[in-house]
Amino acid sequence: MMRRLLCLIIAFVPFVSYPQEGVIPPGDNLVIDGVPPIPQSIADAVGRYTEFRAAGILSWHPTKAEMLVSTRFGESSQIHHVRMPGGARTQLTFFPERVSGGRFNPKNPDYFVFSKDVGGGEWFQNYRYDVLTGATTLLTDGSSRNSLGVWSRDGSRMAYTSTRRNGKDVDLYVINPADPSSDRLVAENQGGGWFPSDWFPDNSTVLVVEYVSINETYLWLFNAETGERILVTPKGKQQVFYGGGEFSRDGKGLYTSTDLDSEFRRLAYFDLSTKKFRFMTSHITWDVDNYELSPDGKTLAFITNEDGVGVLHLIDAVSGKELPVPPLPTGIVSGIRWHPLGTHLGFNFTSARSSTDAYSLEIASGKVDRWTASETGGINTGTFAEAELIKWKSFDGRTISGFLYRPPSSFTGKRPVIVNVHGGPEGQARPGFLGRNNYYLNEMGLVIIYPNVRGSSGYGKTFLKLDNGFDREGSYKDLAALFDWIKTQQDLDGDRIMVTGGSYGGHATLAVATHYPEKIRCAVDIVGMSNLVTFLERTESYRRDLRRAEYGDERDPKMRRYLESIAPMNRLDKLTKPLFVIQGKNDPRVPAFESEQIVSALKSRNTPAWYLMANDEGHGFAKRRNQDYQFYATVMFIKEYLLQ
Repeated sequence: MMRRLLCLIIAFVPFVSYPQEGVIPPGDNLVIDGVPPIPQSIADAVGRYTEFRAAGILSWHPTKAEMLVSTRFGESSQIHHVRMPGGARTQLTFFPERVSGGRFNPKNPDYFVFSKDVGGGEWFQNYRYDVLTGATTLLTDGSSRNSLGVWSRDGSRMAYTSTRRNGKDVDLYVINPADPSSDRLVAENQGGGWFPSDWFPDNSTVLVVEYVSINETYLWLFNAETGERILVTPKGKQQVFYGGGEFSRDGKGLYTSTDLDSEFRRLAYFDLSTKKFRFMTSHITWDVDNYELSPDGKTLAFITNEDGVGVLHLIDAVSGKELPVPPLPTGIVSGIRWHPLGTHLGFNFTSARSSTDAYSLEIASGKVDRWTASETGGINTGTFAEAELIKWKSFDGRTISGFLYRPPSSFTGKRPVIVNVHGGPEGQARPGFLGRNNYYLNEMGLVIIYPNVRGSSGYGKTFLKLDNGFDREGSYKDLAALFDWIKTQQDLDGDRIMVTGGSYGGHATLAVATHYPEKIRCAVDIVGMSNLVTFLERTESYRRDLRRAEYGDERDPKMRRYLESIAPMNRLDKLTKPLFVIQGKNDPRVPAFESEQIVSALKSRNTPAWYLMANDEGHGFAKRRNQDYQFYATVMFIKEYLLQ
């Protein structure tokens, strides 16, 4: 039986102020139900594992080899200035809320534009930061959801999108950030999936992406003055994905990534006059995830997703010939950024043994420099477990894969297993840095498996569509097959499995707990959907149709009946294993209702259930103190229900 709701209104102060009490006091922003008092000993034990940091490149200085990076030294991630490889990170923004992006004016180093929301609600606002004074100026309306946008070539304007008109549809705006009064609506759109991608070389036209689903996007040209639009990519019977676009420097064509006539996304050049594609990476049978054209238009940098590993490539933009790239360790390259002068290519790199940090490649010499070296709490990450690629057969004979991490060899016997399901659902588990989860491996002796069930990206568009609509249960069955595979492994304890995940991974966690309770020991659901019907009815209006493209339209009676039949909320009689539910009150994607309804229903049952909600968070916890409390509680839950 769940304990009665404890509304603990205790001001948050450093934990070390309460040694005599022997417990961790939750902040007054947390609502706790069923979670026992957390001993100080847990915080002491896990302390070093909460000190991992990461840093990522945001923008290059327009004229100097200096960059803006995002990293956290206090409560939340902020923008820092780094003047040289390995240089000090000078903090520029100081907000209680995380700052999610920042971009220098490409022609003017006096200011940059950054984005920030409040309380995790994702109603992002754009601000100008003046470098000389440190002053910030609000550029948007203060209440709608706004994209950070893209700069025009001459740095005179920025194109961005906003829900300002009606809260649902995403319209195109143009502003000169140096003059906030210049902000104006360029074109009204229908739907929530519109994003500016690039400006035409003469600054007259904006290339805009219309995102319908991860399987279907379109490219449009918008006149930046009149709002008149022209469809670039045709609409036909075949669903095609276009990963944004960037104009060639002569304006005769554009570069994009697309799965047109291909299982995987290829880098392509589209001739605007002939309307024909020239595919540039057909020799690579993996998705092109990210790309950027050099300032002189001669070289394309791009990243391929090769079984989860992110590989950096350089290619001649005209001939298509691959250019040499210095060898990098096996890991994930992301976030490529050309310096405006074309001298350097910035990127982020992470691996199982290295948290994300900012790097650069000097084009002339081929030298790779590390700009940030993020702290690791004094732990030698060089001993951390590397990912092992595993595969198993599912119910229909299809091969499903994932990544397995093992604890040190000092832990003997069959090891309990955590199965951690990614979100999306079109996300992908990749062999990156596990951060705090390394505690489960190194100190608790657990095995962690990150599966890529059907519907995951990175394995071709056919695989990506396998869980859409009425095929939703196929992804649940992939997890059930994984549990059965675990039982066949001599060193894994198939009787002690915990399933967890966030967002769609949280939904999958609840689905497994109510479809296959006999296969697991316990479950941790983080901002997961307990019923796809109520989720679709309550998720923010600007994203509702985007989600219907994946899950199905709940307004259709047949689809509604199906979604109701598989909803974890409607199968609570099967939920017999301990459950921990974690939620942010301001979540715009998966509303708190999804967690509240399942926790409320469980109060009348004998199933052990814990609930943790943060009043100042959204789709997952972003603030350090909330992350810490969630981690402590999860460790205690694992000790109580998985290891006992």
